[in-house]
Amino acid sequence: MNRRNFLTLATLAAVGTACGSEQPDTWTTGGRLPIPPLYAGRRGEDGVRRFTLNLQRGQTEFLPGKRAATWGVNGSYLGPTLRVTRGDTVAMRVNNQVGEATTLHWHGMRLPARMDGGPHQMIEPDAAWTPRWTVDQPAATSWYHPHPHERTAMHVYRGLAGMFLIDDPRTVEPALPRRYGEDDIPLVIQDKRFTDDGALHEAAVDTGTFGFLGDKILVNGRLQPTLQVTTTLVRFRLLNASNARVYRIGFADDRRFQLIATDAGLLPEPADLDRLKLSPGERAEIVATFAGGEQVFLDSVGEDGDSIERDDFNLLRIIAAETLTAAAPLPRRLSDDPLLQPPPGARVRRFVLSGKEINGKPMDMTRVDEVVPAGATEIWELDNTTYAHNFHIHEVAFRVLALNGAPPPAHLRGHKDTVFVPKRAKVRLAVSFGSHTDPSSPYMYHCHLLRHEDQGMMGQFVIVPPGTEHRTPLTLPAASHHG
Repeated sequence: MNRRNFLTLATLAAVGTACGSEQPDTWTTGGRLPIPPLYAGRRGEDGVRRFTLNLQRGQTEFLPGKRAATWGVNGSYLGPTLRVTRGDTVAMRVNNQVGEATTLHWHGMRLPARMDGGPHQMIEPDAAWTPRWTVDQPAATSWYHPHPHERTAMHVYRGLAGMFLIDDPRTVEPALPRRYGEDDIPLVIQDKRFTDDGALHEAAVDTGTFGFLGDKILVNGRLQPTLQVTTTLVRFRLLNASNARVYRIGFADDRRFQLIATDAGLLPEPADLDRLKLSPGERAEIVATFAGGEQVFLDSVGEDGDSIERDDFNLLRIIAAETLTAAAPLPRRLSDDPLLQPPPGARVRRFVLSGKEINGKPMDMTRVDEVVPAGATEIWELDNTTYAHNFHIHEVAFRVLALNGAPPPAHLRGHKDTVFVPKRAKVRLAVSFGSHTDPSSPYMYHCHLLRHEDQGMMGQFVIVPPGTEHRTPLTLPAASHHG
């Protein structure tokens, strides 16, 4: 009997029978799924929404009776879910209390380069960083995490991460499940290993072809959690915050679900799926249907490929209440924003991905690799000549035009900022750049398998006023990343 058939039979068995590889008497470590606290900041008399984020050390109990040294944001592990509305001006105060220099990058945010939180915006120990910007992008599930050059993998692994939600009242958002923690559930998915005394196993974070691959899965910082749902429709906001592992997420009984959003916002209309591939840094929003009294596992089923894709995991046990509140059906149309389309004669840039380099060059903090005119829509072609990677571009939204010369699968047809690039694959993107110009402050593009990023698989681009590209310096001050 293959695993898929076993999972289906297990789900159809009596309530209380386990679905998947974990037996019911062992799925007890985590108890209830924790929901990260929602933090909407404090709006001042000037209308600015202000947030204070303390990056701090702490102790977290992942295994019963055992405590691990961890890092967190306003707590011992992970951080609150930040929430803003399109049009808000936000002011952050990020206090670094972890004892070594780090950063905080707003992954998926479209904002000035100096506010981006990449490796050029280092925060020294016991110092604060105070970026400020106006939110001007569609509703989306973004996130935040550290981005120090050559140390990102370790800093994320220790726990510095959280979701960052953008609302846009001009969309169909009010018609979707949106009661945070009730029918709108954030799921931060990470793989870990633990030592015998319950500590995070850090020895393998900076080793191996891909970097860290764990044998235990945390969801919202909890091992083997359970969620009780009380409505017929539930929206799950999925974030792969792992260092390297790729998940194929679905339900153990193969029930279908609706994909409603990818990294950069809502799809034009729901896409009907039974599995969703999610690589590190990618986000997706799905809506699933439940019946009273049932239970099922949200799981990940591996497939042939590199080691980051092969393993099977149960992620979350879901138990439906005996009586569920009926939810309105999903809108047939989710977004009227046109899908990105490169104009005739669009600039084409090509990027060859090798084991540790892009276009044959390792990362150089003083080198500007690409100069882009503000407001441009370009074509970026990714040619992966080796094992699996993925690719994230700061500041932009992009659309996958083709994967190995063919139209992309349904889960890649919306607007994104991070894309999985399989072994020896070619990906063609339409990339839309913003209007914030600064010839001396770069944005990053890089592999989001964090060990690859730390090893130098990253480049830099600046956005400049149109017509000034050829006058833009291609070098940066050597000390610029200490500011």
